[in-house]
Amino acid sequence: MGVPLKVGIIGVGKISEQYFASFPKLPGLHLTAVADIDAARTKQVADEQGVAALTVDELLADPAIDAIVNLTIPAAHVEVGTRALKAGKHVFAEKPLGLSPEEALPMLELADEKGLRVGSAPDTVLGTGIQTARQVLDSGAIGDPVAAQVHWSAPGHERWHPSPLFYYQPGGGPLFDMAPYYLTSLVTLFGPIARVSGLATRSTRERKVETGPLEGTAIPVDVDTHVSALLEHASGVTSTVTVSFEVWATRSPLFEVYGTKGTLAVPDPNRFSDPVEISTSDAPEFTEVPVSAGYDDAGRGYGLADMARAIETDRPHRASGRLAFHVLEAMDAILRSSDEKRVVELTSTVERPDPVPHGANPETW
Repeated sequence: MGVPLKVGIIGVGKISEQYFASFPKLPGLHLTAVADIDAARTKQVADEQGVAALTVDELLADPAIDAIVNLTIPAAHVEVGTRALKAGKHVFAEKPLGLSPEEALPMLELADEKGLRVGSAPDTVLGTGIQTARQVLDSGAIGDPVAAQVHWSAPGHERWHPSPLFYYQPGGGPLFDMAPYYLTSLVTLFGPIARVSGLATRSTRERKVETGPLEGTAIPVDVDTHVSALLEHASGVTSTVTVSFEVWATRSPLFEVYGTKGTLAVPDPNRFSDPVEISTSDAPEFTEVPVSAGYDDAGRGYGLADMARAIETDRPHRASGRLAFHVLEAMDAILRSSDEKRVVELTSTVERPDPVPHGANPETW
């Protein structure tokens, strides 16, 4: 391991807590400073973490910072990421990469021009859950994969999040907020998506913040809140995906893969290390699969650590901007398919990221 990558975080809302929890486990990263439009919040978090409290402009101008973690709201992801690249810094962003492919592509092209890296959440796919599922699938344990089914649903994030209004603005909703976990996992398992067909709708239900200082605040809903899609992967595998903020209860399986010899129950890709289960024609009872791949004890920030190691060793990083762009184009195509009532072909493609061997460490692998 070489010199740690010096990191600044822009945006210290709720999700930042999970990144802060990971940094002590990742010696390849050195948290240097934080910034947020809320100066009081910036100061509080900086004191808690023992780092500098800067304005966004100051952080971007600081020559000591090598990379930024962009945890701003989705509408600011491309703007902040582009400013960071122009300042000569690598970027790792929360999902989605941007609000549209047209918005996000110039940012990736700028990174290529400047020889800088762009990474993006979700890096949950690097944990033992999805990586073990991939290893089992690639081993042929359920035969040839035929199809997958995903159903993620909830009544809405306003039931638990203290400031959930942005979830109902462009860049939010169940598609842009939750589907990246599942679409990134599907590409990790089966390769790129070739075409999609989608249906999207929203209810007339009135929504209000249910917890925290904004409790009782009305939430304007400017995005679709129930989305279903059919995906055809270039490999020929088909996936059925439903994500919703409209479901109070369900018995639908969260994530399953169906093969010619069995079924794989894939763990929640919003988490890093839940167990994988398998049922085969020879042993139909679902049984837990031993962990066989992935970063152990992973958390948010491992994708950035993997990127730091990739910069050091001059290899592709796994939670890449190009993978996030392909997922972003798929989500955009799902909504266009719904609006235009047609199948939409994707124009981008991406290689399956390299697998993470069991026992790998993002600082040494």
